[in-house]
Amino acid sequence: MEIRLLHGAAIAPYIDDLARLRLTVFREFPFLYDGTQANQAEYLASYAQSGRSLVVLALDEGRVVGASAGLPLVDESPEFQQPFLAQGRDPASVFYFGESVLLPAYRGQGLGVRFFIERESYAHKLAEFDYCAFCAVERPAGHPRRPQDYKPLHGFWRNRGFLHEPSLRTSYSWRDLDEREQSAKIMSFWLKPLPA
Repeated sequence: MEIRLLHGAAIAPYIDDLARLRLTVFREFPFLYDGTQANQAEYLASYAQSGRSLVVLALDEGRVVGASAGLPLVDESPEFQQPFLAQGRDPASVFYFGESVLLPAYRGQGLGVRFFIERESYAHKLAEFDYCAFCAVERPAGHPRRPQDYKPLHGFWRNRGFLHEPSLRTSYSWRDLDEREQSAKIMSFWLKPLPA
């Protein structure tokens, strides 16, 4: 297993691989995402365009099997900045963690922890941010597509030092696997202060 750290334009050659990986993993609960390669490539382009972005790649014999990303919140879309602005918080003080995605066969081997460590370390080295943050989709406990053995990642996130800030919420639209059209999904933020 190889871990590779990429920044800015160095991410561009991997956008297609990252888009395919995200499409595969996001079909699972809780995302249930029914998107396209083009949608994902367009979203990932913002990471290639940001001079302070990071993508952590997990490669197995050259094949991308996992990835995690981060960039300054001010380089993210307005939907992710708005909850902070609404509370009078400066988005420039936040390093935003995009989703971590990992193929099922590679889970439970410490890569999720490594993804968090690498992103936090990078945000700390930039020395521009007070917080790391990410947001997670909220689904009701009785959602019909929730697998019986599903375990939310809340405990994992808390063990990494993140606290849920339910007052920081946004909505983002995509089409679920059983939807004909896009609909808004509620997402709430988790934050961790960075050491001074």
